[in-house]
Amino acid sequence: MEIKRIIAATILSALILIGFDYFMPKPHQDSHPAVTQTAATQSPSAPAQAAPSEAAPEPAVTARRIAITSEDVQGSLNLKGALLDDAVLTKYRATLAKDSPLVRLLDKPGSEHPNFFVIGWSNAPGSNAKVPDLNTVWTSADEALSPGHPVTLKWDNGEGLIFTIQLSVDEHYMFSVVQSVENHSSQPVALVPFQRVQRDYQAAEGFWTAHEGPIAVMDGRLNDETYKNVRKGAEHADHTFWAKGGTGGWGGISDKYWLTAVAPDANAAVTASFAYAPGNPGSYRIGFTSQAPQQIMPNGTITQTSHLFAGAKVPSLLQSYSSNLHIADFDKAIDFGWFSFLTRPILYLLHWLYLHLGNFGLALMALTLIVKIVLFPLASKAATSSARMRLLAPKIKEIREKNKDDPMVMNQKVMALYREEGVNPASGCLPVLIQAPIFFCLYKMLNISIDERHAPFFGWIRDLSVPDPTNIFNLFGLIPFDPTVYFSFLHISVWGAALGVTFWLLQRQTMVSMDPAQARIMQFMPLVYVFVMSGFPASLLVYYTWNNLLTFAQQTFIQSRAKLPVPVAKNGR
Repeated sequence: MEIKRIIAATILSALILIGFDYFMPKPHQDSHPAVTQTAATQSPSAPAQAAPSEAAPEPAVTARRIAITSEDVQGSLNLKGALLDDAVLTKYRATLAKDSPLVRLLDKPGSEHPNFFVIGWSNAPGSNAKVPDLNTVWTSADEALSPGHPVTLKWDNGEGLIFTIQLSVDEHYMFSVVQSVENHSSQPVALVPFQRVQRDYQAAEGFWTAHEGPIAVMDGRLNDETYKNVRKGAEHADHTFWAKGGTGGWGGISDKYWLTAVAPDANAAVTASFAYAPGNPGSYRIGFTSQAPQQIMPNGTITQTSHLFAGAKVPSLLQSYSSNLHIADFDKAIDFGWFSFLTRPILYLLHWLYLHLGNFGLALMALTLIVKIVLFPLASKAATSSARMRLLAPKIKEIREKNKDDPMVMNQKVMALYREEGVNPASGCLPVLIQAPIFFCLYKMLNISIDERHAPFFGWIRDLSVPDPTNIFNLFGLIPFDPTVYFSFLHISVWGAALGVTFWLLQRQTMVSMDPAQARIMQFMPLVYVFVMSGFPASLLVYYTWNNLLTFAQQTFIQSRAKLPVPVAKNGR
């Protein structure tokens, strides 16, 4: 029997270790690479397969670029193809180094990581008008695009149609687009305007805590897919994996901290789609087309408006665009998860604390303390129940030993003891179940908060979004040796060790009535946590360590006040 218990405890420990390694997110780099602020001339590579009614860009043809200058974004617009394919974020850098390049969100076709917007028209069935494509060179009298100074692009197809694109940009990351067509021919023309974001490479798939990949909101419903699923669109003739008609909405490609998205007019009847055009490289295309072809009568004009977003997923900014531009649920680009009704206010509270305390780590600790205070009544009920069970443990053990040959009598006496002392063994479960979603939201929030990125703490922690760089195995950097090159788990940081100590304290506080064989195995779990979690972002280690200390203090206080209604010692049983 003893050996069976040891084996069971060993299996339990292994499952916990595997569960941490599988379910907890691994730190990864931003999906978009950062490059220097000035765009360099790049040699083009083979483009993605072109969709019907458009041609692939021809690298031999060059065209003028129009500079883009805004407070939060800089780049340029290519007059060849009218491509918005060059943008860097002025407030975010690739690393903590002062000379680190800015994060690049948009890049040209043929570059290492092509990511760009395409604005255009296609012919409706039965129409064969000459429409602009990715090789079309537009003309413009403007030299630069900046807030308050829009630019206008024109192209004459030589057959009586004049195509116009007017772009404007605000001080942040939003571009406004007005597409219009003038028909000076003698025949009506039917065209279908479209806008899309196109990515000719596959970025990180992300993890279950935060979606990364194609995303859209249509008629109030969030639709997100993995790159793997969207690639199945290559099996279809039109390369479309998913399509849905509706009014307004938005869609694009979401990364951990960044978003490139298209939003049609809020009242426009459009069809959103996720598509993948195979090629070398392949091309992910998320965008919108008008549901019905737009008829342009002779001497007539049609106009369509839309918005393009290329920037950071700042919750307050996305929410302001939802309100001011009527882009429905734009802040759903942030993966708040199943418990969004909890995650959303917690994230906003953390941001508010960060603004007032000026240190993300301190804001996180303050938030944890606030949550502990709010949940104290529930925690108190659960801990009181646990403490009462612990006080009864010696008597229960005595009952079990005396009646080990008659399980029915043993259970009856144990339940009678519970009733007499007013203890319900299950009373501590409900408070724990209620608290669990809240602590999960706290954990998830640390994986989606852009405030955490490159946020320093104190001492050697210069970036809370990456692991603690210290390592016991190289004497915290004194020895020029990196053991993780050989074994990744050989990274035990200072904060990882501190976390292990707090887990050990909690274990000693709660592991009283456990089977001795299981208890001996479980004594090693704090060490397992140290090895597994030292490679996690420092913010998680700070959060868990601080939370464990608060829990230990809270449990100590509650246990000191926990009493049985009928003290065992006085009952004389």
